[in-house]
Amino acid sequence: MTQPDPSAQPSNQFSTPARLTSLPAWKALEAHHAETEGTHLRDLFAADAGRGERLSLEAVGLYLDYSKNRVTDETLKLLFDLARETGVEAKRTAMFAGEKINVTEDRAVLHTVLRAPKGSTVLVDGRNVVPDVHEVLERMAAFAEQIRARTWLGHTGKPIVNIVNIGIGGSDLGPVMAYRALEFYADRGLTLRFVSNVDGTEFVEAVRDLDPAETLFIVSSKTFTTQETMANANSARQWSLAALKDDAAVARHFVAVSTNAAAVQKFGIDTANMFGFWDWVGGRYSMDSAIGLSLMLAVGPERYSELLAGFHEMDEHFRTAPLEQNMPVLMALIGLWYDDFFNAQTLAVLPYDHYLSQFSAYLQQLDMESNGKHVTLGGETVDYQTGPVIWGQPGTNGQHAFYQLIHQGTKLIPCDFIGFSRTLNPLGEHHDLLMANVFAQTEALAFGKTLEQVQAEGVSADLAPHRVFDGNRPTNTLMAETLTPRILGAMIALYEHKVFVQGAVWDINSFDQWGVELGKVLAAKIVPELGASSEPELKHDSSTNALIRRYRSQRAQDAGRRE
Repeated sequence: MTQPDPSAQPSNQFSTPARLTSLPAWKALEAHHAETEGTHLRDLFAADAGRGERLSLEAVGLYLDYSKNRVTDETLKLLFDLARETGVEAKRTAMFAGEKINVTEDRAVLHTVLRAPKGSTVLVDGRNVVPDVHEVLERMAAFAEQIRARTWLGHTGKPIVNIVNIGIGGSDLGPVMAYRALEFYADRGLTLRFVSNVDGTEFVEAVRDLDPAETLFIVSSKTFTTQETMANANSARQWSLAALKDDAAVARHFVAVSTNAAAVQKFGIDTANMFGFWDWVGGRYSMDSAIGLSLMLAVGPERYSELLAGFHEMDEHFRTAPLEQNMPVLMALIGLWYDDFFNAQTLAVLPYDHYLSQFSAYLQQLDMESNGKHVTLGGETVDYQTGPVIWGQPGTNGQHAFYQLIHQGTKLIPCDFIGFSRTLNPLGEHHDLLMANVFAQTEALAFGKTLEQVQAEGVSADLAPHRVFDGNRPTNTLMAETLTPRILGAMIALYEHKVFVQGAVWDINSFDQWGVELGKVLAAKIVPELGASSEPELKHDSSTNALIRRYRSQRAQDAGRRE
């Protein structure tokens, strides 16, 4: 990430003019929360027989049921008032127009251009960047066709059948998640592996059963200097050359997703096989750029195009739909209602589909790296909660792990349930059982079970309190017909834009990540201290110094035993 000019002051042209907590809509929401906090979902449904149908929204093949949230029509009105008072619509327009809304890095935020149709026009510094995007996509597609046709041959003449993606953060989480999600559509003759952790064990296990002569590595690093990625890339180079015995082999077994041609060429990769992207694409928003090359190899250019089409359809819905009928806006504002007024600390994302096993992990970076901020665009410390902790696990596994806490614990944990009407793998009654659990869990969380209901079942007085479920636990249910590339693209874009709306209301920069930097800087200082041949002069705190000395001592003992 480019360091900003320390003498420059970030522009606050996109900042909310008044402090958020002083806005009339915020004050009105505080008063409304005080009046309605004790209202139970049982009462809201009893008073409105059509609530379940009325508080729902369908867009881009996705159906959102938000009726099981602790909101009334007045709540929603006040939330939309807050969105307007904080300039969400204007900030949305600025993002799509390519204005430099990432003010701390002086960059536009245009991941939406990655899925813009050919022929569109989006200007960045006076240049239409859409043709650049499609030029890279066409090069990716041509390369993918060679791999999938087995006409791309390795150094010894064998076709490539193993793909190892090396990246970290957005260069790993997105491709891993999307590959797992779309594995049904993948070429099963190709083996895909993903390496991100600098822990050498991950690399060793990823390549343990692979033939170097049939293996291609995709090194994904915009600068080609990312510490973890380059450590793994260098290990991959050594592993390959140990078997192939010729530096020229690198050009047939490595490609790069990067913009640093000099570093890529020095590594031994042919720059004709370097796929670039741009400063206006943040890492966690990059999976549909060249970072998605591994996915395109797996599912093919046509399916990849369907994925991009789903992204674009949700982009257009978000860009054009009125706030009240806008799915990302609704989900964002409802989440903000719990985060800031109910003091909820987390959001559980619970996909009931095995293929979405990595979806919650992907959303962790998307949301928490974007909105885990403590100062406004103007540099003032916030006096309200920003991003929630995102977590989750596919159903029904989670039901036998942490749902106890959600149902009967003392913490309020809003949940997003995700399900599909049709499974890609019909097997007896499995899918009916799976989806019955989706509906049952949201019903149980909303309505619970009263002491009177428990007693009516004949449960003893001493046991009855343990069987009570308070209910009033909020959920969204997001459904689609089936998991396709198009639907996956729409779902990812839905959460991207939800994060944007929340950041816009909170008056924070959702597109930088300076919190990632300090640990990296300190690690770079410590690395030579760990490997120094003689005792280095340590100038850290006493805890860090003691840990470094202990590590060095144990390493020295290991070396002595080996000798």
